[in-house]
Amino acid sequence: MTTRDALVAELDLESPFTRRTLERAPLEKRAWKPHDRSMPLGDLATFLCVMWSWGVVVIDRDSFDPSARPDAGKRPEVPATTEALLTLYDDNVAAFRSALMRTTDDHLQLKWRLLVKGDEFFHQPRWIVLRTFILNHAVHHRAQLGVYLRLHGIAVPAIYNDSADEQGGLFRPSGSPMP
Repeated sequence: MTTRDALVAELDLESPFTRRTLERAPLEKRAWKPHDRSMPLGDLATFLCVMWSWGVVVIDRDSFDPSARPDAGKRPEVPATTEALLTLYDDNVAAFRSALMRTTDDHLQLKWRLLVKGDEFFHQPRWIVLRTFILNHAVHHRAQLGVYLRLHGIAVPAIYNDSADEQGGLFRPSGSPMP
């Protein structure tokens, strides 16, 4: 299996779980946060939708400086409805998947640089950046959103295995993987 194919397989495994979690986000409580230093619920859900666009940037550009953007430091607007949130998610995941499908393992081995105000913050091979700062990062924030759901009494979806609220997830109770 190529590196690209492994990244696509991981995306195809993880993205439906994240979508299932987003489907339950109570956007009417968009400003709520569990702690003063926590991200508001609506911002967290929106972040989980837009972060996939960074994967396209990693594939298409050799470097990126978020401080150079005209909207630097501004959070994206929280969609008004769950349907709009899911459309944002689906569109960004599809664009990331498309970018992955058109790249090569040779390209994924090339160094990519993150800049901050023009200074290099780090450089790593693209595939590592995609794995850590996109795929793993999304799993991290999906888990955060799961805590937010729990604190609101909303069922946390089964992901890899049962949650306290649902059975299933990646492995069915019989132990056989889901198709």
